[in-house]
Amino acid sequence: MFDIVGEDWWTGGGITAKRVAAQLRAIGDRPVEVQINSPGGDMFEGLAIYNVLREHPQQITVKVMGMAASAASVIAMAGDEIQIGAASFIMVHNCWVVSVGNRHDMAETAKWLEPFDTAMRDVYAARTGQNAADVAKWMDDETYMSGSQAIERGFADALLAADQVRVDEAAKASDRDVNEVRALELTLLAAGHTRTEARARINKIKGKPDAALTTATPGAGDPELAASFNGLLNALR
Repeated sequence: MFDIVGEDWWTGGGITAKRVAAQLRAIGDRPVEVQINSPGGDMFEGLAIYNVLREHPQQITVKVMGMAASAASVIAMAGDEIQIGAASFIMVHNCWVVSVGNRHDMAETAKWLEPFDTAMRDVYAARTGQNAADVAKWMDDETYMSGSQAIERGFADALLAADQVRVDEAAKASDRDVNEVRALELTLLAAGHTRTEARARINKIKGKPDAALTTATPGAGDPELAASFNGLLNALR
């Protein structure tokens, strides 16, 4: 779904419930992957597509490749599993229209829009498990959520596989550096240094003379840092 939601009268494109339903019929009783990069569009069409996807008998996996905004974010909530890129976004806001008239007309329009906002809020709340009042506040603020924020708030379940690999590799590299720091500290303590002296020497190697020893290093996976630690360890042994 790399287009606006609803019929695009200028190009003949757009994502519609009719087209999605036809694609699902062609796929048949099989799992479906839905990739989304859309700024949104027609809210009613978005709700219809959401319901069409929810009616599919097999697993629906949604992948937010760039942005799922407005009506497209409603569609994304149809996924049994929702994956999102680390640099992708989900945006939620209230329904909006172009209206003409006096203040009484404007007040009437605002009242007329309330049930549509409530419908979208309920879709988000049901999928995320978040309090309806919190969801309504995010909608009022027209909130953009990055991949990590979307996962934290329940709008997505996991990062895309490629991003998970990068995160896992970074974590492993950080763990290796932390282990080297701990080993060096223990070696310095065994050599007669106080803990304060040991940490001061380690931080000097790390380039942070006044820093306390932390459980993560800014140069995670840094080969030069690792070489410095290993060199000092070998000299002390």
